[in-house]
Amino acid sequence: MKAGAVSLLAPAFHIHIKAAETDRLWRTGNEVIDRPREIALALLNPTSAQLQHAWELHAASLVFDAYGFAPHSALDGAGFQAAVEAGAVGDELVDLREDMSMTRWATDAREREEFLSAFRAAGVTCIFQNAGEEGNDPMRLIRRLARFTYATDRMRPEVSKAVNAGEVEATKKDGRLCLCFTGNGVPLPLEAQSVRDELRLIRIFHQLGIRMMHVTYNRRNPIGDGAGEPHDGGLSDFGHAAIAELNRAHVIVDVAHSGWKTSLEAAKASTKPMVASHTACAGVYEHFRGKPDEVIRAICDTGGYAGVCCISRFLGGKGDILAFLDHLDHLVKRFGSEHAAIGTDTAYTSRFEAEERKKVMKRPDGSSPLNASGPRFEHLWPRDDFQTTPEAERSLAWTNWPLFTLGLVMRGHRDEDIQKILGGNVLRVLRANAEPPLQPPPP
Repeated sequence: MKAGAVSLLAPAFHIHIKAAETDRLWRTGNEVIDRPREIALALLNPTSAQLQHAWELHAASLVFDAYGFAPHSALDGAGFQAAVEAGAVGDELVDLREDMSMTRWATDAREREEFLSAFRAAGVTCIFQNAGEEGNDPMRLIRRLARFTYATDRMRPEVSKAVNAGEVEATKKDGRLCLCFTGNGVPLPLEAQSVRDELRLIRIFHQLGIRMMHVTYNRRNPIGDGAGEPHDGGLSDFGHAAIAELNRAHVIVDVAHSGWKTSLEAAKASTKPMVASHTACAGVYEHFRGKPDEVIRAICDTGGYAGVCCISRFLGGKGDILAFLDHLDHLVKRFGSEHAAIGTDTAYTSRFEAEERKKVMKRPDGSSPLNASGPRFEHLWPRDDFQTTPEAERSLAWTNWPLFTLGLVMRGHRDEDIQKILGGNVLRVLRANAEPPLQPPPP
């Protein structure tokens, strides 16, 4: 291990691998994991020494996904079909499908094993888990928060909810896994008589475990404009009050889905380190979901970071792991390793999903009850002409985290810088936004 790599190392994970065994390091026996690794390895073309070093470094590092999703569980096909036969339709089926995806790893033995094997294959300790929905309706936002609270309550201590940096570090030391919750919106009643009253739910959601919130999603809201809006008016007067309240409530400000002007003004307004948790660099490939250097610089000036996502169409080039690494290189070279992270915005899906879907019967018109929802307003995207391939997307599979480390090693980044990118920077910003420690009683 190179000098400086010990700051985040846990001795229990420091395993020396003989060069002759490196071919087996990346194989799990699960084709859903192994095939994307083969694709990425063919693109990277590493030496045995690089493979060995990257594997040891990744296993020893605290890896913290800056924004992502715990492995998705397979549908309970028989249970879903029973709900259809009982008369469930529309949003009820959408909600049931999502619930199964997000909680069956805590209730079904086969899905539990699948979840844990994928999580451990990725070598990730903690995920900043999307535990909210797109928008600002408090009751809508609370559904995923309830699901992941329920699931982590059932899975403790193997998988737990983490609310501060110390708990994440302890989880790594113990060889366990954890989720830290983020919401996809600021909860707004949209009926209050005062600004203070309108923002009161931020603190309540923090008390429920949320540690990061999107300022906007793709669309416009009372705070500012989303990345998908054709005209970005920036942060509103109310938005300035919202940023101040997020800072006061110890919730990280996230502008990943915000427009460029809104992102810039939010960064200038924040008094705490804030982030664009899952984005890309418009200086490498200009896409509306990326951020231009001016915005990234403003985020860095708060002490925050930009997390590069694993969505091919946001990355440009061929949209593969090499394009992904180009964005990380740009962040490090222009802004420093202390301001770069990886926020995948992707998930592993249980290999049993296909067989469970076959248990759901089609309707008389040939449509599937699994496709019960139409396009949602918040999900609308401006058109782009980017063409990706299945191979490019699979090279960025969520379980390819060890190969992200390999790519950084091959690009010549120092071990200590790689460890910052893998999780050290996310941990630092979480700590910087935390509540002050409990003061001892006076003598």
